[in-house]
Amino acid sequence: MTQSSRTWVPEIMYEDTQDGSGSQIPFIMVPKEEEMPKLLYIFESNETGQYEPGLDGEEVPVYEWDLHQYADMKVLKEKLSPSIYDIVRSSLGLEPLAVAAAKGVSITERVRTNILEKEEDLNTD
Repeated sequence: MTQSSRTWVPEIMYEDTQDGSGSQIPFIMVPKEEEMPKLLYIFESNETGQYEPGLDGEEVPVYEWDLHQYADMKVLKEKLSPSIYDIVRSSLGLEPLAVAAAKGVSITERVRTNILEKEEDLNTD
């Protein structure tokens, strides 16, 4: 951890485009001298349906806060045995890594086949 790591706070951002077609997957801009956090803490905030008086007497909604922790799956994959890693994946609703990897290879092969077919179609026209 660098000296600045103690003060650097990751900011979760979303891509924003003029036409609104940005990605739904957030990202973190990591400074060159820093590392991606291995663990993120995020508060969940929910309205309770109750209200309390604000500074000027107006009704202000009361929120319930719950702290969540999110671990980097890449770190878990490197540090855990394959069987324990698969237990973690399963607890998150994911398939075992070998099954997911095989499906990924199959999807990649279908994409490559489709691209080659499209290229052949373009070349025959």
